[in-house]
Amino acid sequence: MNWPTPLLPARFIRRENRFRALVELDGQTLPAHVANSGRLGELFTPGAAVWVAPAPAQAGRKTACHLALVAYAGVLVSVDARLPNRLAAEALAAGRLAELAGYSHVQPEVRVGASRLDFLLSGGPNGQRCWLEIKSVTLVEEGCARFPDAPTTRGVKHLEELVTLRRAGERVAVGLVIQRSDALRFAPHASADPAFADALRRACAAGVEVYAWRCAVSLDAIAITGPVTVDDSHVRN
Repeated sequence: MNWPTPLLPARFIRRENRFRALVELDGQTLPAHVANSGRLGELFTPGAAVWVAPAPAQAGRKTACHLALVAYAGVLVSVDARLPNRLAAEALAAGRLAELAGYSHVQPEVRVGASRLDFLLSGGPNGQRCWLEIKSVTLVEEGCARFPDAPTTRGVKHLEELVTLRRAGERVAVGLVIQRSDALRFAPHASADPAFADALRRACAAGVEVYAWRCAVSLDAIAITGPVTVDDSHVRN
């Protein structure tokens, strides 16, 4: 996926709230939209090199740009939590997710119970289908990608929905899209959200499949490039 507009280099000043930060761009202090409710504490440090996309002028808009990338320890990290679904859809269409190959139709945003799951894959072998929930990952510690970096009751709810579908005989999967290139493996971040880590273990025990993929990130584009190992010792009982 190419960035829709050229990204502009800036400096991070501070985060004002979950969805707004201040950046310095061309000597000016400007508000930037942050499309990510995670804490991102290791990334959002004063003076960090960031890249922003100018926002189109709209009535009532309170931010001048959108915060897209952060440089961390020599690695570009995408911080837009809206992108993983688009990246997964692109990779599925291109046949780059071998674990989920063989489905002829990909339907996004499908309602299940009181929730919406990200994708329903259908038209597989013998009419098989697969429910897929995608999560955005930005945190990597010593080569290990971790999710979440803050408690997520919504994430737990989605896992419970997947377990219900699995017990009804459906194929179900969680896909963790790591928006950076330096991850070698994945494990749930139990110290940040023990409830999610426990829910993921229970989901795996019930037959929910767990996959994690890292991305190549540049100033021109971002794309899923391949899988990383899911640490079984942390996701299985």
